[in-house]
Amino acid sequence: MPSACTLPTAAHPVRVAEFDDLFRAALRTTERCGPTRLVLTFASAPGRVEMVRDLTEREAECCSFLTFALAEHADLLLLEVIVSSPHIDVLDAIAERALRVSGLVG
Repeated sequence: MPSACTLPTAAHPVRVAEFDDLFRAALRTTERCGPTRLVLTFASAPGRVEMVRDLTEREAECCSFLTFALAEHADLLLLEVIVSSPHIDVLDAIAERALRVSGLVG
């Protein structure tokens, strides 16, 4: 398995924009549950679980070091993101970007 992202460079801005749109529209909380585990909580909305599932499946295809688990709980979506130890910096970047783009942290 590759230990780096295999998404073509030209597609990176589009994928980042997809995550940014999700963070901006629906992120409610983040919880760092250890150095290799992050839980993102999103507001639920019609079609959102399918959109998040599609986005994370596509991301896992090109970044095999990322593991995503999506669960619905009441009116929330819980997205667990797990990485192996060599990729903690990637999880750090995801957590920081999610907070910044969502406006939860200035």
